[in-house]
Amino acid sequence: MNLFRINVKSPVGAWGVEGTESGVTRIYLPHEKRSPSRGSAPLPVADAARQLEEFFAGSRQTFKVDLGDAPATAFQRDVWNALGAIPFGEVRTYADMAIMVGRPLAARAVGNANHANPWPVVIPCHRVVAATGLGGYGGGDEVKRYLLALEGVEYD
Repeated sequence: MNLFRINVKSPVGAWGVEGTESGVTRIYLPHEKRSPSRGSAPLPVADAARQLEEFFAGSRQTFKVDLGDAPATAFQRDVWNALGAIPFGEVRTYADMAIMVGRPLAARAVGNANHANPWPVVIPCHRVVAATGLGGYGGGDEVKRYLLALEGVEYD
């Protein structure tokens, strides 16, 4: 399996889209710098990169990306599926997400599943916040605030 990578610019840095002919296997956060591949990108990778560019330009609110396989537990997959139900411009708390996946006492585990999400932005883990404020984000607070602000949500 040959992985191909494209970098997508944003105001908070370059995001890496990685995948194969079968689908996108990973999206790298700006601090996870990766060199782009040479040659023509497989269609799923090129399409995901285009959609991310549109999102960062403010012209896209939803994604239709072919996702590749990623190692995950059943709980992580449940959380990632539930993340996709959070509408653009809205947030949910970790506790809300735990209830959504049928594990009301698993708010901390939801945070861990968010951190393991291989497709940030496309699977919108940035839309999950703590009950008392912003909460964590693998890309850092600045990136999370940027993504939320892009969707019209302001957090201190």
